[in-house]
Amino acid sequence: MVRVKSRYLLCEVNVSNRSDLLLLDDWAVNGAVRAAVACMYGDYGAALCSIRFYVKYLNAHTGIVFLRFPKRCYKLLWSALPFITSIETRRQTIPCFLNCLHVGGTIRTCQKFLVRYNTQQLRRMLPKCKNEEEKQQVRQAILSCCLPGGNKEEFEEDVESEEDEEQ
Repeated sequence: MVRVKSRYLLCEVNVSNRSDLLLLDDWAVNGAVRAAVACMYGDYGAALCSIRFYVKYLNAHTGIVFLRFPKRCYKLLWSALPFITSIETRRQTIPCFLNCLHVGGTIRTCQKFLVRYNTQQLRRMLPKCKNEEEKQQVRQAILSCCLPGGNKEEFEEDVESEEDEEQ
């Protein structure tokens, strides 16, 4: 038996109004991606997109989306993402664009990348904090960024070494 190989695309949905993210659902994102691929590549792209393409995960609060699709057509789908300018959901059109963060062979590698990405974003926020209480909250958020079963001590050492470099 041959294993079916898939690719996972980790994307971020960027909108001008953050409250619009809560209106998104996986079927709307699925439809927008399929429409973009069909528009760019016609029937050939639509046929490839209809086979094993799936929105695996959507977090409407952060705008993070996992897309699963066959390995052989990931470049085709990836190249169509910049042409998504809006998503139609619940009879509303949400102007947005998808930012591709990572392409991985498994969900696990995408999750690891997402943890690193979130940690980097939090570290960028640290110097912009106005008072010590905000800095402490960001430090706690950085320390809580860890996969289940991950090595939390490694993250604590990284944070401590970065704080030493700042001083």
